[in-house]
Amino acid sequence: MDLVEVLPQLHMFRFRIGQAYLWRDGTELTLIDAGDVTAAPAIEDAVRELGHDPARIARIVITHGHRDHYGAAQELADRHGAEILAHRLDAPVIRGEEEIGDPVLLDWEIPLYEHGLTVPVAPPTRVDTELSDGVVLPFGGGARVVHSPGHTPGSIGVHLPPHGVLFTGDCVAEAGGVMLGVFNIDREQAVSSFQRLAALEAATVCFGHGDPLTTDAVAVMRASADRDSGLQVEHG
Repeated sequence: MDLVEVLPQLHMFRFRIGQAYLWRDGTELTLIDAGDVTAAPAIEDAVRELGHDPARIARIVITHGHRDHYGAAQELADRHGAEILAHRLDAPVIRGEEEIGDPVLLDWEIPLYEHGLTVPVAPPTRVDTELSDGVVLPFGGGARVVHSPGHTPGSIGVHLPPHGVLFTGDCVAEAGGVMLGVFNIDREQAVSSFQRLAALEAATVCFGHGDPLTTDAVAVMRASADRDSGLQVEHG
């Protein structure tokens, strides 16, 4: 796992597939996603490397119900007393009560999807708090939940307006450029969600896959959302 500083209060944990983020308010910590089922020890080690105590992880916000985003959440929450939060539409999937819907794949997405399936299956994971659009969470000066369906029905972004930070989950990705995320259940809906996230005009944008966007983020997000969703817009 790679540990990457995005901002003084924000670090990215990059795994073999996917990534998670750590936000710090003083000594209180919030995880945005939790990696796959094997990720807990690496996350704990990285938190300690940053000089923090994993016991200070107050909450784990899951952006959507895919195995590479919530696999380690239960282990971390049980060990450190964290609350697990996810949108109400993906909560039954995360709990293991329902199956996630199948994505509608473009031809070029098929080998990427097969590679993604090498991530270990996530265990049924409790969701302590079910989220809905517009809910404000008590971190980052007020973190607003932005329902952004399409990738999955319960996909969310998390917007920290006081800091100009946006976490997009897998609705948006970076792969040499900013683009609509892959493996969408409803591509048209995902494009609309991308446009909604771009309209928030965040200065720092953190994706579920790919490098965070910290340069010309407002313009790049708007241009990317306005173009054909398959195009990439260079940045940086």
